Amino acid sequence: MYLPRNSVSQLYKHLLVTYHSQSPPVLILASLEPDALCACRILTALLKRDYIPHKIQPVAGYNDLATAGEQLVQPMKKQRGGIGGVVVCLGVGGMVDISTVLGLDNISHGEDPSGGVQVWLIDARRPWNLGNIFAGRPEDALQLLDDNLGSRKPEVVDGRIQPSYRPSHGGIVVYDDGDIEDDLVLEREAYLSLLKMPDVEDYGELLDASDGASEVPESVNGEGRSRKRKSWSDREDGDGDEDEGEDEENRRPRQRRRSGSSSTVASSPTGTPRRHRQDSQSSDTESSRSGLPPSSPPPAPRQASPRKLRRRLLRLRRDQEAVLHKYYSSGATYSEPISSLLYSLAEALGREDNDLLWHAIVGVSSLELYGRTMTGVGISTSLDAGGSAGWGGQRGERIRQALRDEVRRLNPPDPNDTRGEAARAEASGVIPTTARSPTDTSIRLSPEPRFLLIRHWSLYDSMLHSPYLAARLHIWSDVGRKRLHKLLAKMGVSLSQCKQSYTHMDMDLKRGLRSSLLTYAPMYSLDGLVPPPDTVGSGKSGWGFVRSWGWKACLSAMDVGVIVGAILEVGKSGIHTDATGKVGDDRGIAQGKGLNDEDGTLESEAWVERFWEAYDALGNIEALKSALPTAQHLHRAILRTGTSLLEKRQIRHLRAFRMAVVKEGPDVQLFTHPAALTKLALWVSEAIAEQEREKKGGKSMPLVMAGLNEKRGVYVVVGTGGGGGVVDIAAQEKRKQRAEAKARRREEKKAAKHAEREERRRREGEEDDEEEVEAESEEEDEEEEESDAEEDEDKGYGTNRFGNAFQEVVDETNARVKIDSFEHCVVEVKKEDLSSFLESLSMKAVVG
Repeated sequence: MYLPRNSVSQLYKHLLVTYHSQSPPVLILASLEPDALCACRILTALLKRDYIPHKIQPVAGYNDLATAGEQLVQPMKKQRGGIGGVVVCLGVGGMVDISTVLGLDNISHGEDPSGGVQVWLIDARRPWNLGNIFAGRPEDALQLLDDNLGSRKPEVVDGRIQPSYRPSHGGIVVYDDGDIEDDLVLEREAYLSLLKMPDVEDYGELLDASDGASEVPESVNGEGRSRKRKSWSDREDGDGDEDEGEDEENRRPRQRRRSGSSSTVASSPTGTPRRHRQDSQSSDTESSRSGLPPSSPPPAPRQASPRKLRRRLLRLRRDQEAVLHKYYSSGATYSEPISSLLYSLAEALGREDNDLLWHAIVGVSSLELYGRTMTGVGISTSLDAGGSAGWGGQRGERIRQALRDEVRRLNPPDPNDTRGEAARAEASGVIPTTARSPTDTSIRLSPEPRFLLIRHWSLYDSMLHSPYLAARLHIWSDVGRKRLHKLLAKMGVSLSQCKQSYTHMDMDLKRGLRSSLLTYAPMYSLDGLVPPPDTVGSGKSGWGFVRSWGWKACLSAMDVGVIVGAILEVGKSGIHTDATGKVGDDRGIAQGKGLNDEDGTLESEAWVERFWEAYDALGNIEALKSALPTAQHLHRAILRTGTSLLEKRQIRHLRAFRMAVVKEGPDVQLFTHPAALTKLALWVSEAIAEQEREKKGGKSMPLVMAGLNEKRGVYVVVGTGGGGGVVDIAAQEKRKQRAEAKARRREEKKAAKHAEREERRRREGEEDDEEEVEAESEEEDEEEEESDAEEDEDKGYGTNRFGNAFQEVVDETNARVKIDSFEHCVVEVKKEDLSSFLESLSMKAVVG
């Protein structure tokens, strides 16, 4: 089931009404990433205000998720002595059959498969597992439909929860951010059609006795997204000969049970399949009657042959499976951040305040740090305008603009500021570095440049460690450093000034910094370095967000995202400061904890501990400030390692992507964490993309980066997509209109051919030539494939398909690979198997 965006508060309000002292605590399963962390803070704040007990369980991967299901979720089931309850999944489980992973699908006859446990699924990763959306209701799985159901309004229609819905039996509920309603129309039709499609045995009197039952194929419930994200199997098409029906029957996917059901999907109650878009094929009688003289009696309707019925059913099944296969194999992408969706819940409840708004802003801002775009994990384009406009194209900018409006609404001008100092400071374009008063905890808009931790570093170091500047100025080379010095000189900033702390720089230089960057940055192709000049109606497009904590600190949302991410990836105990003030790795502590386990269990436990450190830091400004050296150390390591890879020409060019391996150097241990390795891969990808753009003017190739974990004897492998991580919504809408026009022309052509064939049948009094029908069907399939190819060619960008490619390599080779991360593009490969793994991967399509 799925909950529409306009009803986002419906289930929470029901929880408020039904919760009592004997109810179990709400269980929150959160992934280890800043966006999920911020969403968790928002949700727990709402639950605390309503005095609803809750328990947070961080999960590092699918193994942890299955363990949480076994130890925490299943004891809540009524069959296990519990009384049900609510489980909230934040950033986990959207791409798998969550009922199977959590153990909510094993039932006895006539029992509720969920055991009264309702799972709220909130995830930004795509594609969805369609079984969670359209088959997550236990009443449907058990066929618990009584005679009185027709007298009531339906509570769930095609998976969509209606206002009359009463969550009394549990089940899986997906929170829709608008994608399901708007973008999954064809997938919904195909999924529901396959669910309600009768088995071949319904025509048993017309078929051979050897014809077995056909169950709902794996593609319906998205078993390509199982716990280990097993890939789709390629389905072969029939060859059109007389044995095609039998061969197609043998090639049908193996039987599987629907999520939450002890029996296979039953046939339609009427025994008649719902055949979408087949009205033209069911009008034989009408066509026959229309052409006869009035005095002639109507001929008896011709009975379709068994072979013809089988062909129709198999063709319809194959068409619907192809729709789902295309959806699942399109690659991994990202939708609206879940922290933004949880803030919408707070708004619907009337509970919004500055704290919740700040968590939502930090969560949205953090996506750019990890390259999470609408086309998967990859780099942003150089055309992005402003300091925080790197995610989501027009949709991302709409979300950020809504957050800016919320900032203005919840932080009105100070009535005591009669001289308008705040307005003048904002108009001057100077980024704020201090609070307005000792009690100031407001959120302000700020024209943030694309520098890194500028308030806590010098201007020079902030520019030096900025991934945006590093790629476009070629900071890794001596020539690039000279270009940076030349830019500063043109701006009128001396090296002695820019190398001191930014907060202590000359005020005149800080006032003129933005105007100088707007003047000289375009000379170095740095058009998106700072937000564009304000215009009427622009709404401060590209401006970032800053919050003050009195005289204690003043941090931007991007600063907080950088610090929280560093805590999750390195941990506060992962570095130390020696007597000289130098920051380095605390290897002894890591080894003392025994993080050299074979299966990575202890490593996952250490990551979970970092989750709690980051969770506390979000609510404690002193903890955030104390973690600043950790963030600076991580980004110094990224600059050092990325520079070394480029200078030593260690980036190899394979057939489908580029390849880099981090296996030596002082910082190799830092990049055993997938998120830290992803940041390094994005840094290198953007640098290579700029080089390619300057040389050839083309789009860069994807990059695969492997980091050696010597203690465990494995490589952590990350695949990032090519350039162009922002979707052009306007161009996408034009492509959609062209596709709809092509579809209409195909339907008209198909209807004309059908009418011509029926007219010929009426004149000649013969049955359909099945070979002719089959040839026409193959011709239509070819036209659709050509249309799909044209559509793919028009896209101009590619989604990240590394997850599909990784699984295909695992299925075809004997490489020892662990696929456990919620990120599709992250795997672990045994040290000895890396070469064979990469060789097979080079033959796959890694960008869709």
